[in-house]
Parts: sequence; structure tokens; C-alpha cells
Amino acid sequence: MGDELDGMLAEYDTWLKVERGLAPNSLAAYRRDLRRYAAYLRRRGITGGIAHVDEPVVAAYVEELKAARTDDGLRRYKESSIARALAAVRSFHRFCMEEGLLDTDPSEEVGAPRVPQGIPKALTEAEVEALLDAVPGDGPRPRRDRAILEVLYAGGLRISELVALDLGDVDLYDGLVRVLGKGSKERIAPLGRTAREAVGDYLTTARPELAGRRATSAVFLNARGGRLTRQGAWLIVRAAGDRAGLRGRLFPHVLRHSCATHMLDRGADIRVVQELLGHASLSTTQVYTKVSPERLRAVYDAAHPRARTGNRGPAGKPRR
Repeated sequence: MGDELDGMLAEYDTWLKVERGLAPNSLAAYRRDLRRYAAYLRRRGITGGIAHVDEPVVAAYVEELKAARTDDGLRRYKESSIARALAAVRSFHRFCMEEGLLDTDPSEEVGAPRVPQGIPKALTEAEVEALLDAVPGDGPRPRRDRAILEVLYAGGLRISELVALDLGDVDLYDGLVRVLGKGSKERIAPLGRTAREAVGDYLTTARPELAGRRATSAVFLNARGGRLTRQGAWLIVRAAGDRAGLRGRLFPHVLRHSCATHMLDRGADIRVVQELLGHASLSTTQVYTKVSPERLRAVYDAAHPRARTGNRGPAGKPRR
């Protein structure tokens, strides 16, 4: 089975790259999960071809991942990692079906562990204001850092998308940036007035000084004039958060999540937010529509005609 399995994995890898156009990080995750699956099949002694894999074999693989432990006795794989691994296995088996090597998908009925889907942690509007105001000074780097924070929040960009911006991607006249997202999918993100002003100030007064004699198309530069890295941009966000008293509340996508949450809170259409964030599926955006019981109660009391305190029925009798 080794030669056939290796060959099918190689063909599948090409399909992921060419037909699905997966980003390098996603492609690496698929490869890692399928190498682990292939090693498991070989340990099971399945040598007669991929057609000899049945549902119990795939189910046993999932159970093996659940039971795996570190040297300290801790679970080696989280539920989300196991669910992702099973998704890779299912995708591979479906590919094999399309290639005529399988009549049915042995992984189709295998249950994945339930992954709790929590609400992405967002800052309050007041906390975002404090974060955006937490960069002191008027030198090139403070001007750059303020522009970075404003763009992340205004456009809902991922940090990796922000550092990939080139000068030709920015249209300050119309207040738009062209973003290359996951899977090399292009989208347009708007910049509000304050973000546009911060970027314009950075490009005219700070970027030339950072660039020096070095020619580069990158919008955001490091102190040596090269393109700012994702790690460098994240350190800028974290440092501003520390100054704003938000230590422990920040993570790389915090301003992206806050942008989506605040827009929906203020009545934005969910499909507009989906387009802004570059989500392929509306279900990904819908996680931001989950509300706390307190906010649900407040909105309900304000909006429902029979929820208001002191609401009276006919003849002045309280409604029940």
C-alpha cells in the first residue's frame, strides 16, 4: 500500500495546491494531518490498497487521537485538532472516490468531537479607543504604529494581510485598501476618516524616513526600511495594549474581532460584515451575532412591546 498511498497523497497534494488554491499554512496543516493518518494505516497493516480502509478503521483512528497522551499524562490533541484531522481524512477519501479508487467514503459517518464555538473575544468600544490612543510621540515609528492600529480596526484586517499591503493597494482618495486574504482571495476593505488620516500622515511624513534609500513597495516598514513582519506588527499591537492597560486581553486578531462585533452591534448587515472580513461562509461570520444574556435582556426590554416595565393592559391592569 505504501507506493499507492504515497502516490495518492502526492496527487491529492497537487490538487489542493492547484485546484483549491490553498494558502501555504493551510496546505502544511493538511500535509501534517495526512502524514499522521498514513502512518496509522501502515501500523494497522493495511497493505492492500486504499479500498481496504473501512469505517471501523477510520473510527479507530479518531479514538486513537482522543486517547493520545503526552509524557505528563495530558491530552496530546485538542478537540479542534482532532476535528481538523478528521476533516483532512474525509477530504482525502472524497478525492479518492472522485478518482475511482473508492466506491464509498469510509469516513462519512464517523463522528467528529464536538468543538465548542465560543464568541471571539472583542474589546469594548472604549477599550479600542484607549488602544488607539496608546501610541505617544510624533516620530516615524509612532506615526507608523498609529496607522497600523487604525487600519486593523477600520478594515478588519488580519495582521498577515496588513503586513502584505503594498503601496498600490492603498487608495486614500476613496478610502479603500485592496487586501489579499486566505487562499489568495482578493477583497476591498474601507478605511474610515481617522484611519485614512493616520495612513496619510504615515505615508507622507514617516514612511520616507523609515525607507531611507531602500526601495520597497511595502506599506508598513520596520526600522531598517524593510517590510514589517507579522511578528513585528503583533509586538506593536501588544505594546500599545500594555500601555492602555489591556495586558492579557489582547491576541493577534483582537481588532479584527472588535471591528466585526461593533459593526453588528450598531446594526450592520451580516453579509456586509462577511464581505468586509473575507469570510467564505456566512456561518463563520455568524459567530459574531451571539450575544450575552445581559445584552439580550437589554435589547429585548427596549424592543419588545410587552417587555417594558410598567406596561399596562386594558383598564389599567398590569399585563401578566
